Amino acid sequence: MLDPQLLRGDIEAVARRLAMRPYVLDTASFTALEEERKAVQSRTQELQSLRNSFAKRIGQAKAKGEDAGALMAEATQANVDLSGLEMKLQEIQEKLRVFLLDVPNLPHVSVPEGRGADDNVEVRRVGEPRSFNFTAKDHTDLGAALGQLDFETATKIAGPRFVVMKGALARLHRAIAQFMLDVHTAEHGYTEIYAPYLVNAESMRGTGQLPKFEDDLFAIPRGDAGKLYLIPTAEVPVTNMVRDEIVPLDKLPLKFVCHTPCFRSEAGSYGKDTRGMIRQHQFDKVELVQIVHPEKSYEGHEELTRHAEAILQRLELPYRVMALCTGDMGFSSAKTYDIEVWLPGQSAYREISSCSNFEAFQARRMQARFRNEKGRPELAHTLNGSGLAVGRTLIAVMENYQQEDGSIAVPAQLKPYMGGVEVLRPL
Repeated sequence: MLDPQLLRGDIEAVARRLAMRPYVLDTASFTALEEERKAVQSRTQELQSLRNSFAKRIGQAKAKGEDAGALMAEATQANVDLSGLEMKLQEIQEKLRVFLLDVPNLPHVSVPEGRGADDNVEVRRVGEPRSFNFTAKDHTDLGAALGQLDFETATKIAGPRFVVMKGALARLHRAIAQFMLDVHTAEHGYTEIYAPYLVNAESMRGTGQLPKFEDDLFAIPRGDAGKLYLIPTAEVPVTNMVRDEIVPLDKLPLKFVCHTPCFRSEAGSYGKDTRGMIRQHQFDKVELVQIVHPEKSYEGHEELTRHAEAILQRLELPYRVMALCTGDMGFSSAKTYDIEVWLPGQSAYREISSCSNFEAFQARRMQARFRNEKGRPELAHTLNGSGLAVGRTLIAVMENYQQEDGSIAVPAQLKPYMGGVEVLRPL
């Protein structure tokens, strides 16, 4: 959530920055609400002062033995009026809060301006795509030939956009997640978290999924108890660990890593990536989350991105880092790097991680604070990124390590997790 003081200070400047996303800020509605708020708040303060005055005058009258009936009647009416104004003020403030919940974050000044993915800027490219002396297959064909990637059975069980993995391929999927967790905890300083896969609406609002993206979520009705939501990413439960908390200064930065399944309805994505595992309703990710001092957030953003890149480097998978333009960033992000891995079966780079700095946008929604150098509560900055998406890493390993006979070599870094399996062959 944006700081309302930004809009109160120079709403036109905020509107111009949001227009780069692009997003049209309803300046007229905000201004009207603000004018109403100021008028009601001013009258509320007048009546509060009058109430205090009445209390003093009534006390003085009684002390002198005078009849205070008329004053008490006026005071009673003033209290009635004040109560009504206080309720009205709360209603206006709630309307302002709801208005701000729908407004995206402001792009950082370093974010390239653009309308969509074609305007993203390549920051660096690491590794050279492998040259095959045979026609490279994509992961779907490779997995089918192995007899270890089964979309038909998954569709029978659950529906489209699910997959069943078997045998050594299922173990390789597990090995990838375990390898990531070991690197991030042992070498990058993250604390491993096991978090709920179901969260409440307040948690979804805290990280920005609600109210704007409810159609992309899987909701679980609970009768009179409201809804729970299957998590679209571990970002939600892990970041909300600091909701309504004040973190001691000496505990920053907090660095968490969490492996979870993720659930997305992919509303509006029909017809996109329907083949294979690229866009699934259920997939696994190893998520990196940092809670940092505002002065360290962009330093932390670069560090977190390097931590995600380290996994690809260890697995010797070619990739590139893209700075997303203003028109391609997520709702809550101030700046995002997408890491895209090379997939020989598609002859293209595809996203495998998004690493974002949200500045205080999520923290303001969650009231996630730290005690600053002066001992005062201050909003923290939040960061997160996939370190990495497990299924897409599996795809990249399958396609980059495929061999002419359709088998798949196990990368050196994953062999310790594979129980002696060095090559995936048909069942």
